[in-house]
Amino acid sequence: MTIRHIKIFLAVCGHDCNVTRAAEFLHMSQPAVSLALKEMEEYYGTMLFERNGRHLVLMEAGRRLLEYAQNISNLFDDMEEHMMNWDTAGPIRVGASITIGSQFLPDYVSAYNSRWPQTPVRVLVAPGEVLEEKVRNSELDFALVEGTVHDSRLEVRTYMRDRLALVVRPSSDPGQNRKTIRAEEMRNMKFLLREKGSGTREVFDHAMEKAGFTVEPIWEAYSTTALIKAVEKGIGVSVLPYRMAAPRIMAGKLVELIPEGLDLRRNFHIIYQKKRRLSEGAKRFIDLCVNYEMDYPMIRLTDTEE
Repeated sequence: MTIRHIKIFLAVCGHDCNVTRAAEFLHMSQPAVSLALKEMEEYYGTMLFERNGRHLVLMEAGRRLLEYAQNISNLFDDMEEHMMNWDTAGPIRVGASITIGSQFLPDYVSAYNSRWPQTPVRVLVAPGEVLEEKVRNSELDFALVEGTVHDSRLEVRTYMRDRLALVVRPSSDPGQNRKTIRAEEMRNMKFLLREKGSGTREVFDHAMEKAGFTVEPIWEAYSTTALIKAVEKGIGVSVLPYRMAAPRIMAGKLVELIPEGLDLRRNFHIIYQKKRRLSEGAKRFIDLCVNYEMDYPMIRLTDTEE
């Protein structure tokens, strides 16, 4: 029994059990349609139609089969529609590190949904090491991460440049709101930092090591928003992604300190399995991220910062 037999059976039933009209509808010969009906009856070992000359009348077994056939045909058509368009309409599974997931990914997904609403986007926001594991295990199609990628089995593509900003609450004395400090002055600062293992923390710790010392934070958080709020309350100084801090710096809510000789530049990356065949939907999402600043301008870094 094949889906072809079911389609022929449904066509005959749908044309008042008239084989000639069903054959015309199916663009088949009348003998071919009659043969398919005979094969179905032989397969099930029962008569589906009562023959009365050239006329067919659906019997009880035929009526029961009709219920099954309609359900099977509808399910088959649904499968065909979705599977034939899987690369463009099937869901894509996107991961993002916490900074990217909170600051940029909502914009990416919103823009993607506007252009390709038929493709569902499923998102996981998690620390970088979790995302690497899930990409490696095919639980995610790809992920957007900051900082260093540790798994050599993953393809790493830089898609956006950023830097970290050292920020404090503005002083009531304008003369105290210096723009430049010596790296050595950072030794005695009260730091509010992201958790160890985050991309932001890795870049900062590496920069500190190159400067010849380390810092012990008085506050650690998974949430960048929590750090911003703590800085605005004057609890200490924090190191934040510039693109996240820029609106508050421009509004005068935070002051950026520029440490002399300290390189706080970093890249954002797209990671996916090497040699993995990405769906068309995933490719389109990646292209949107790569070209996002061109198509939907955000805060840009200066040439020297890049």
